Amino acid sequence: MATVKKKSNGASVCEYCNNFVWDEEDECYYCDMNMDEDDYVRLVSSQYTQCPYYVSGDEYKVVRHQM
Repeated sequence: MATVKKKSNGASVCEYCNNFVWDEEDECYYCDMNMDEDDYVRLVSSQYTQCPYYVSGDEYKVVRHQM
């Protein structure tokens, strides 16, 4: 599970991702992507400009596009 990065305004980039899930046991959110150690290091060290695992959590995006 990956740590959560914050935008400069304090909001999390992950908050709108489908892979950002609530863990009942720990009572906090985690990235649910199963990534290897190399990918995790790249993600944490900011070598990615955008998260390669981001999946929009906006369920109505397709509907708005069809209108």
